[in-house]
Amino acid sequence: MNVAVVDIGMGNVGSVANMVRKVGGNANVVTDPGDLTSAQRVILPGVGAFDEAMIRLRDRGFVDSLNAVVVAGRTPILGICLGMQLLAERSGEGVEPGLGWIRGSVDRLSAEAANGPRKVPHMGWSKVRSSKEHPLLGSLDDQSRFYFVHSYALCPADDADALLVARYGGTPFVAAVARGPVMGVQFHPEKSHRHGMGLMKSFLQVGH
Repeated sequence: MNVAVVDIGMGNVGSVANMVRKVGGNANVVTDPGDLTSAQRVILPGVGAFDEAMIRLRDRGFVDSLNAVVVAGRTPILGICLGMQLLAERSGEGVEPGLGWIRGSVDRLSAEAANGPRKVPHMGWSKVRSSKEHPLLGSLDDQSRFYFVHSYALCPADDADALLVARYGGTPFVAAVARGPVMGVQFHPEKSHRHGMGLMKSFLQVGH
């Protein structure tokens, strides 16, 4: 399985590639958008600011290539953390348009929550629950939990695009999305031990 891990200098690219290899994939760190054409899977990791990431994707030619491979070619893609947020139409963090594959916006987590004030960013382990059945969730069980580091979360316009929900301070937020070949997770699979490995293995099997 040829997996392209997009590298724009804003993510745990090496750790993500290592996890792909651990679960049996052939991970290729890609800095040239032309290298996406041979990929059977694409991973878009990201850490940092929304606008900076979108500018780098656009200026390096990745936006057009990703649209060709994912939208036209239906190649499965997994956005991780900021990479999931880039799947949306826009973000309250900046002014640049997102990829627009998942309708909706990326909103800042509120410091006020159901259980009282909470610290932002949300950092640490949280359990998730599924909103619908999906091949990406094949390894999940009631004890599945993942490692989060984020101040913003994607709010899909269509509830059907929400795949996993987690809670922080008693308030729910969308932890994963899926629409067709487009998938995204707000947490870091590469930092989530066996739970992350299980999810990554399921991603390699989506559509097979």
